[in-house]
Amino acid sequence: MIRTLVESAFQTGYLSVESEGLLHQVLVTKCWKEEDLSALAALYDAVRAGKIKREASSSNVLMEFPLP
Repeated sequence: MIRTLVESAFQTGYLSVESEGLLHQVLVTKCWKEEDLSALAALYDAVRAGKIKREASSSNVLMEFPLP
């Protein structure tokens, strides 16, 4: 699921409120796979660099990166 949400953000250039909420839910419940973390890291980097805009806030900072 994480990779699908990340791909959508890269395609549209935006991370929707709904997608960000789903990402948060998946991370909190630890329902992710190790390979999802590289996609998530790419998304974080793109948001920080301003390549992907967040719909949720004017801030470019996402929630803290999860530790496995």
